[in-house]
Amino acid sequence: QVELVESGGGSVQAGGSHKLSCVVDRYSFEACGMGWYRQAPGKERELVAAIGGDGTTYYVDSVKGRFTISQSNAKTILSLQMNNLETDDTAVYHCAADLPRGVVSGPVAPCPRQFPNYWGQGTQVTVSS
Repeated sequence: QVELVESGGGSVQAGGSHKLSCVVDRYSFEACGMGWYRQAPGKERELVAAIGGDGTTYYVDSVKGRFTISQSNAKTILSLQMNNLETDDTAVYHCAADLPRGVVSGPVAPCPRQFPNYWGQGTQVTVSS
């Protein structure tokens, strides 16, 4: 049983910074990586950032240059440093593991086709103007 536990949600003013963390008891996602999704009210869930077992990273265009995804040395803590936050960043952020094939893995990697295998419960980030 894989459990992803997020922390760090809260309220911040636009232009400010905030950091989210996700803890997993044991890392076993070398092939398919881990990442952060978010879902804002009335919008579809979107992949924000991801990191592969080899350190390959992915960022959605809207957060490039503002967000940084990283892992601890043992890869059991996944972090998302968010700088220069905007009101459009307001959402519930979910940690995810075993990401779909092609996100931070190759085209024939043994990864899910569409959705991650594992999800955290989510943590709210609210950015006010």
